[in-house]
Amino acid sequence: MKWSEISIQTTNEAVEPISNILHEAGASGVVIEDPFELMREREDQFGEIYELNPHDYPEEGVVIVKAYLPVNSFLAETAEGITESIKNLAEYNIDIGRNEMSMTEVNEEDWATAWKQYYNPVKISEKFTIVPTWEQYEPVSTDELIIELDPGMAFGTGTHPTTVMCLQALERFVKPADYVVDVGTGSGVLSIGAALLGAEKVTALDLDEVAVASARENIQLNRVEEIVSVSKNNLLDGIEEQADVVVANILAEVIISFTGDVAKVVKQGGYFISSGIIGQKRDEVKSAVIAAGFEIEETVLMEDWVAIIAKKK
Repeated sequence: MKWSEISIQTTNEAVEPISNILHEAGASGVVIEDPFELMREREDQFGEIYELNPHDYPEEGVVIVKAYLPVNSFLAETAEGITESIKNLAEYNIDIGRNEMSMTEVNEEDWATAWKQYYNPVKISEKFTIVPTWEQYEPVSTDELIIELDPGMAFGTGTHPTTVMCLQALERFVKPADYVVDVGTGSGVLSIGAALLGAEKVTALDLDEVAVASARENIQLNRVEEIVSVSKNNLLDGIEEQADVVVANILAEVIISFTGDVAKVVKQGGYFISSGIIGQKRDEVKSAVIAAGFEIEETVLMEDWVAIIAKKK
């Protein structure tokens, strides 16, 4: 199916009524590009990182409202109706600004798959290579471990620095017959990596139902479902079996909040591998990990990110 992207340049004051007009015209949702978002202060509960690119937003004072309508024989008539309804807003003393409308045709298939061209096989460690499911790849060495991944649109490609550091750490510290717990599994890539390294059992946990479903699909794709079990869970709640390795690639604040639980789950002499930590949070996380009874074995830096490898005393 082909879609038409309708883009309207207006003001912040007119966003709500224009959005309503677009909904009534058949749009199931709207996209709002407002330069005010670049300056808005956000509540930071768990150390979330917001990276907004000014180039993705219109100039100051201009707001762009976008909607998508199917290309059909009524589209021109619908567009005329939208234009007329927006003009009529001025009668209610609503500042509609430039009120410039443009239309661009979008092919649904291209829209859904264009991002895939930027995702190729990547060797991320001595053994691991991440390969997208739609790519053909031949291993270049006999001991190479291939992780096939279909990241979808939500959980990344497995090549983010925090993921890379965790996989590299797992490669060094996971031994055959180990029990590994992966907290905040996302796409399941770390659990798959642990299984391919010879772990006897892996428990993958995530609070997000979509992540759980994504992880299950990727785990089946890599044929490690007999080793890895996935479930919806809040951090380590209810996990009592002692683990050789706990790995958590999540936000620094979350890591700090449950290091005590990690210490209860990890065996003496076992490892806690944590990442998702921005540089300025490194010392806070290290302090929490040490206070929980771990010794810091190594701190790894990649770009602006940190991974901490700790051993239980």
